[in-house]
Amino acid sequence: MKRNIRTLVKYLLLSSVTVVFTVLFYRIFKSKDFRYTDVQFGAKYGGVEPVAPQNVLAFDNEKIDWHDYDQIKQESMRTGPGEQGKAAYLNQAENHNYDALYKVNGFNAALSDKIAVDRAVPDIRHKGCKSKKYLKNLPSVSVIVPFHNEHWTTLLRTATSVVNRSPPHLLKEVILVDDFSSKEFSRKPLDDYLAANLTKVRALHLPERSGLIRARLAGAREATAEVLIFLDSHTEANVNWLPPLLEPIAQDYKTCVCPFIDVVQYETFEYRAQDEGARGAFDWEFFYKRLPLLPEDLKHPTEPFKSPIMAGGLFAISTKFFWELDGYDEGLDIWGGEQYELSFKIWQCGGQMYDAPCSRVGHIYRKYAPFPNPGKGDFVGRNYRRVAEVWMDEYAEYLYMRRPHYRNLDTGDLTKQKGLRDRLQCKPFKWFMKNVAFDLPLKYPPIEPGDFGVGEIRNLGAPELCVDSGFKDKDQIVGLKECVSDNKQRGEQNFTLTWHKDLRVKGKSMCFDVSDPNEKADVVLYPCHGMKGNQYWRYDVEKQWFLHGGNPRCLDCDPGQKRLYVKSCDEHSKTQKWRFENVNLTMIADWENIGVQE
Repeated sequence: MKRNIRTLVKYLLLSSVTVVFTVLFYRIFKSKDFRYTDVQFGAKYGGVEPVAPQNVLAFDNEKIDWHDYDQIKQESMRTGPGEQGKAAYLNQAENHNYDALYKVNGFNAALSDKIAVDRAVPDIRHKGCKSKKYLKNLPSVSVIVPFHNEHWTTLLRTATSVVNRSPPHLLKEVILVDDFSSKEFSRKPLDDYLAANLTKVRALHLPERSGLIRARLAGAREATAEVLIFLDSHTEANVNWLPPLLEPIAQDYKTCVCPFIDVVQYETFEYRAQDEGARGAFDWEFFYKRLPLLPEDLKHPTEPFKSPIMAGGLFAISTKFFWELDGYDEGLDIWGGEQYELSFKIWQCGGQMYDAPCSRVGHIYRKYAPFPNPGKGDFVGRNYRRVAEVWMDEYAEYLYMRRPHYRNLDTGDLTKQKGLRDRLQCKPFKWFMKNVAFDLPLKYPPIEPGDFGVGEIRNLGAPELCVDSGFKDKDQIVGLKECVSDNKQRGEQNFTLTWHKDLRVKGKSMCFDVSDPNEKADVVLYPCHGMKGNQYWRYDVEKQWFLHGGNPRCLDCDPGQKRLYVKSCDEHSKTQKWRFENVNLTMIADWENIGVQE
């Protein structure tokens, strides 16, 4: 009996001690940030010890409203040029340096100087985002912004928007990586401005031109926070942009998250939505494409959704996972292919990638790239081949089928990249295509169907005239010229009606596009998107019509002015009749069953 009593007392004492220690541990844990550091990892990459965000424990799931309502109210009252993201314009007196600044920037830099660097932008998020809460404990952030000869006010607007619209205790630093700029303000004037006005922002000046990819890597090596966020140098962070990027990473550090990228119009600086989301993809020439949202994504418009490929240089990733993947492949030159290389690595090596609808960042899409050719040959093609040889396995052949000359480009040494893939036991590309980009082949088949037709397009009302693209740049108006008899000299008079049901300049990814609903709307060249709409064309063999759009109008012309346009179809009009040189009658007959699957 006494032995049983002693045993019971011991058990009660032990239970009491266990409860006390459990309570103490819980209180200590709640008061500290118990994310671990990796000394060896930090020593390897610049001597710092980046903190690795870990999966959030069940009792650490408290969520809060991160909105800064005081700031939102203050910004709502701002007025002036470009405020609230409205289109702005230069007056006649301000136009004197318009052309000079446009030439070196590819956008209306003179207007940028008229707009405040801390301007207010419109909150165009889905209404559900405005009441959404996120984890209270989120990781710290280093924002990395590479630039080369970026315009002064667009660069400062990028940094200012990040600082103003980020919770101060989450934003550890903004690193502007100066890729050997030659503009006068890019060095000491920039350093002095940052020291006086944006103390969380600093510039890292590279001693030689390194290119976009290596500039990002240089910034990442300097970063000291738990999460790296990469932005372009002409962007604007929108309201409450940061928590939606960070929560998925806090829940699983092997996660990359991309914001929605809005459009800052290059001429007027109007801020507007690009769309309400799509999944990133590619075609087999490595042109970036997009796939529609899946039904389950459409049901939850404020939730992050999985995306196979990132759009480019705007994304968040944990520092630990980025370096586990060895960052970017340092063998990639200047720019090109890096978005595919990192996307493939993330998915094939155990990670995942999301787009976050409630995080929005505006981006200026330049009218043209103002930078000179770096004189390194086909560096983009070389980059593409490096990516294909390391990550795409047998699927690389589909790229080479379309770009045969890639096979002969020197990739350089791939030992390190292939060793990384072996070391991390990354999955094959076939797994990626089957499980991540499973619907990509429906829109961009590795083996494409044949074309509906190819060759010259000759007008029967004026038989000496042929459609001529006069190819120079996108938005180029398509017209008519005298037909070229020599096939080798035909060039801009050679067209393809493709299985995408678009009309292309043969051998180029430029399509006939009509967006004007009015009568006699011009036909322009625009990058092919494969999504029909403004680029939907078909050929009626019997009537010899080229029909445009779902509510079709006919391709027509004014032979005297050599002008091409679309207008209402008229069976009596000879100028609406066209002889298409080579037509695949079998495919035309089976038109409805061929092409992009919806």
